[in-house]
Amino acid sequence: MFILFLFVSLISSINATSIVSRSQSYPLSQPAAHGPTTQLTISNKVISPDGFHRSAIVVNGESPGHLITGKKGDTFNIEVVNQLSEKSMLLLTGVHWHGIDQYKTNYYDGASGITQCPITPNHSFTYSFSAQNQAGTFWYHSHHSVQYASITRGWHCDGLRGPLIIYDPEDPSAHMYDVDDASTVITLADWYHTVAHKLLHTIPIADSVLINGLGRYAGGPQSDLAVINVTRGKRYRFRLIQMSCEANIKFSIDGHNLTIIEADGELTEPLVVDQLQILAGQRYSVVLEANQSVDNYRIRGIPNMNQTYNGSAILRYHGAPKAEPTTLDTPSTKPLNETDLHALNSPGAVGTPGYGNADVNITLKVSFTDTDNKFHFHVNETEFKAPENPVLSQILEGTDPSQLQPKGSVHVLEPNKVVELTMIMINAPGGPHPMHLHGHPFDVVQSAGNSTFNYVNPVRRDVVGVGCENGAGVECKDNEKQVVIRWVTNNSGPWSLHCHIDFHIDEGFAVVMAESPQDTPAHVSPVPNEWERLCPIYEAYKRTHPDEI
Repeated sequence: MFILFLFVSLISSINATSIVSRSQSYPLSQPAAHGPTTQLTISNKVISPDGFHRSAIVVNGESPGHLITGKKGDTFNIEVVNQLSEKSMLLLTGVHWHGIDQYKTNYYDGASGITQCPITPNHSFTYSFSAQNQAGTFWYHSHHSVQYASITRGWHCDGLRGPLIIYDPEDPSAHMYDVDDASTVITLADWYHTVAHKLLHTIPIADSVLINGLGRYAGGPQSDLAVINVTRGKRYRFRLIQMSCEANIKFSIDGHNLTIIEADGELTEPLVVDQLQILAGQRYSVVLEANQSVDNYRIRGIPNMNQTYNGSAILRYHGAPKAEPTTLDTPSTKPLNETDLHALNSPGAVGTPGYGNADVNITLKVSFTDTDNKFHFHVNETEFKAPENPVLSQILEGTDPSQLQPKGSVHVLEPNKVVELTMIMINAPGGPHPMHLHGHPFDVVQSAGNSTFNYVNPVRRDVVGVGCENGAGVECKDNEKQVVIRWVTNNSGPWSLHCHIDFHIDEGFAVVMAESPQDTPAHVSPVPNEWERLCPIYEAYKRTHPDEI
């Protein structure tokens, strides 16, 4: 059984000095029935989050999908039911639980072509995993962005995405806030009036930015905006989740500072900012003190593309009129700089300090070509193309690690080694590129646009920007066009490392880190029977529905 995540409608009266708002918000409290055991039914539905009607992919009838919650140490049991039928979009699916390490459960990572075969229409698959020692802000989204037949049918850009929060009853930062519930989860997402697959091999420009699933577009109606309700004198932990397909977004709230306490599920030392640039896939927890006069304040989500209509929502103090804000967007004086973020727990990069002093040192060079009006990204001169047989299946079948497919895109790593990975943008337009590693957080010892290294107290996270703003890496200064990260290979299995701009994944911007494949069968044992049935079902579907792959 599942319970649909309800929005509360706020019908407002006319105010002489403001535009009337018929906006919605998450409820002030949320029953725990959305997790850790729940069901996600994936289907198609016409929605109009910014006032423009289009068919989309929804979760239990909603986009974004309902909030899934749990507590630190919980086991999640989430059944994903595929009821997709709209052939202009994705018909196959798989769900990735972004930021969850999937320790010993690589088969539940949800990456089609790497850790599983996709879920076919009219079938279901239950993801059952423990977050072990993890707590923080996560999310879920489709991860069937592979090219089995050189045709891509859809992404989470079409709507399959939702928040996942794991609460820590002993949160060491709890003294900094009073409220942390469903009402303080804030999702950000770009939105396209065109289905995603038609935007492949183009420079996609979103029509709008949605905040908690609502927004407006240029020339469109004054459609509903999301409302976040606060009470003066209280402190709120806002959990910001950037679910965009492409856009990076600058987030701020008029008249308020924000104190960052978490990045991508990892606690940070408190850092006060007034604006955060958040890349696709990244998450932050920020504390807002409701210390201003009772009024309505604009929440802003400004995308990197000028042609995209800005995201807008309302911070409404208790007692304020139900009207849109008249507050002004003032220039930022304290914007987030990633190098100012520092891990709160166990600070310090793993391994011996110093560039090149890790057990394994890897350099990945990213380049780009435009051939016959098709875009191609290459990592070390290889364009990623997902294999017919998932990498995990190949490993469990005993394939020699040196022969794992796709050739040139699988990097085999030995167990319990400190890896230092340097990624360099040689010629890769569209930066900054949000690079996400499955299976691990990592220490960012060199951030994009910065020439210094920090092995003492770098930020720890799972998505990092690579490349310069609005341009190719060659436009960066020579000593600033690379990013360096470190992690330990203590989670055997194949893990995707990819750009989180969905179009770029399908254009080849990905590799696989295969950690100690010789140990994977024992590490993930026992493999669920349900998982083993996914590929035979998919193969049968390909034979009977060749035009839908």
